[in-house]
Amino acid sequence: MAITGSTLFPDFLHGKSSGDDKKSYAQYLRNSAVPREELDIFLNENSWAQFDPEVGYILGNYMPHDGIDNSYTLSTVMKDGKRTNLIYADKPCRINTYGNSFTHCHQVSDAETWQEYLAGHLGEPVQNFGMGGFGVYQAYRRLLRREKVDRDSKYVILYMWGDDYVRSVFRCRYATYYKSWDDYGGYMFHGNFWSNIEMDLVGGKLVEKENRLGTREEVYNMTDPEFMYENLKDDLMVQLHLVANNQVNSDLDVNGLKKLAEILQLPELDLSDQEKMMSSARILKDKYSFEATKDILQKANKFCTENGKELMLVHFDPYGVFRPLANGEVRYDQEMMDFIEEHNFRFFDMNEMHLEDYKKFNLTMEEYMDRYFIGHYKPAGNHFFAYAIKDAIVDWLNPKPITYQQDDRKLIRFKGYLQE
Repeated sequence: MAITGSTLFPDFLHGKSSGDDKKSYAQYLRNSAVPREELDIFLNENSWAQFDPEVGYILGNYMPHDGIDNSYTLSTVMKDGKRTNLIYADKPCRINTYGNSFTHCHQVSDAETWQEYLAGHLGEPVQNFGMGGFGVYQAYRRLLRREKVDRDSKYVILYMWGDDYVRSVFRCRYATYYKSWDDYGGYMFHGNFWSNIEMDLVGGKLVEKENRLGTREEVYNMTDPEFMYENLKDDLMVQLHLVANNQVNSDLDVNGLKKLAEILQLPELDLSDQEKMMSSARILKDKYSFEATKDILQKANKFCTENGKELMLVHFDPYGVFRPLANGEVRYDQEMMDFIEEHNFRFFDMNEMHLEDYKKFNLTMEEYMDRYFIGHYKPAGNHFFAYAIKDAIVDWLNPKPITYQQDDRKLIRFKGYLQE
């Protein structure tokens, strides 16, 4: 059976729950306890993800059955935690990339990532520290950890997509999708507790939180239904996500949600009927996630500035943004786009690139998506992305990559490129 990668899609694409009208949040959390044998594999064997004490997990070594034409994909990691890169890897790397599954390039093999395609064109390496399932905050924490010690890199790319805004706030993303994701007995397990950002309801400020399960031994607490309940019963983002998707509607932290709405200057959650509850939860969820993301981006920019590095933000959401734009609709995260423009971030919007490309074809949306996507990008999609972003990268780099250094000399500068 092929892995679909559904847990790495935007959360709003997951199916809605069925069954009784009364859906208990408390029972839902207790049911999210993880079988011990799955954690045994995640923690002790080669699998798609490996445990990380800070951000929960990073890439492991595995061959998911999730590629084009019913193929497996080679997904491997190097000792420093980046996805395996081979193109000009012996040269100093000045470009590091951080983010989610579209950064990590889920559903293709190591040599088919957009970073490797781009490296081949520029004549210099591009390192990949992305990981499927990450939110903006978890990518930011990985960025901090690497960039504090990486003296070669100057150019830092932070990639956002889909519901990354929301993922930043979850204490444990696994609890939001365990019903719709096959862990393959533990070989595709991820989404355990991690460091996150959330609202302090007393102080009314966003605060950064460390991983509640920061050791391998502590991860086994996820096998305990009562632990899952006690540690997530007041996770307001998990509640909002589940309410918005009609998966729970009772045993909610009503007082906490009321206080959150007050802090964000929004109406309270409307509990008068199911549709109003879902709609108001979606509005509150988005506002909460946008405010968290604004805080993270400002922190990332401040860190890069103080450490002599330059930051580029990238955004792409093929399902929640590109499709609506193609239909002439306003993107749901326009508030974030306004914030990015207002604060003068260097920004590359892949949604606009796909919109421009889509208009060149006489294809249905489904036919167009099939050119580039298999859930995530196919190799052809990563190739398209690499050459879509290349001009922005070349304009950014100083000095220019060797392939873009223009002068009148005919000297071919092969120093460092030819084997001795």
